[in-house]
Amino acid sequence: MLEPTQVIELFMTSPHIHKVKAGETIFEADTPGEVMYGILEGEVEMRVKGHTVETISHGDIFGEGALVQIPSLRASTAVAKTDCKLAAVDRAHFMFLVQETPLFALEVIRSLSTRLRSFKALV
Repeated sequence: MLEPTQVIELFMTSPHIHKVKAGETIFEADTPGEVMYGILEGEVEMRVKGHTVETISHGDIFGEGALVQIPSLRASTAVAKTDCKLAAVDRAHFMFLVQETPLFALEVIRSLSTRLRSFKALV
């Protein structure tokens, strides 16, 4: 698997770096998604129906579901817990990263699987 620093290095190739202030909404549930994000700096809360279900930080990814699901609707709301620096990756760049760095695809699967296991543990 890729180390968090290696994931960050891949995301640094993104031409779209966003700075988000603490408390800002990055995206909302049930809205179309065209990019996924890598956290270069800061922490992001993932919320479902107003409840924080997860806090993720430096080196992690989020929003990838919108790039692989049809329709590409967000399943959660992402809010910056702290000031953040995020790399946005659109579908074309995502496909490039998956094709050129197969371990990146495993990292995306790992991230999704970890979240799914966490939710299953709550049931």
